[in-house]
Amino acid sequence: MRWHCLVLGGARSGKSRYSEELGRTHGGERIYIATAEAGDEEMRLRIGQHRERRGAAWRTIEEPVRLTEVLERECGTKRFVLVDCLTLWISNLMHRGEAVGPAVQRLREVVPQLQGMLVLVSNEVGLGIVPDNELARRFRDEAGYANQQMAEVCEEVVFMVAGLPMKLKA
Repeated sequence: MRWHCLVLGGARSGKSRYSEELGRTHGGERIYIATAEAGDEEMRLRIGQHRERRGAAWRTIEEPVRLTEVLERECGTKRFVLVDCLTLWISNLMHRGEAVGPAVQRLREVVPQLQGMLVLVSNEVGLGIVPDNELARRFRDEAGYANQQMAEVCEEVVFMVAGLPMKLKA
């Protein structure tokens, strides 16, 4: 079975919780690919809260940059793979000076070929005010482009608002 879903939303909209719930009923292996890096205490706490909420039923792989390679290795017919999240992945690429466009294009090419169930979590950052600096505007644009690309290749797209899922594509 192959099914790919993009879960979008703002900060604290319920994206991760909803995505984890999708995996709870899966009978096969559950794999959580974490793109976050604990650069400060607040982020360490967030990561800890996510781990605690998931529990031991998930195998966690921490990969801030080489996402496509991990997906190619880990996705399989009896697996549920959750990537949390694409926007942190983009931020990590930008922070390292790596080109985001080609990385997103490669991900776009690989996702339709992946077997099993895949959920990609991403922030919708373009709904707020226009950022006041070039780097933040570039990040917003790269994230928006990536979301468009993933929405195109995923069979399902869900937008989270106040913890409520709104199906945009099914």
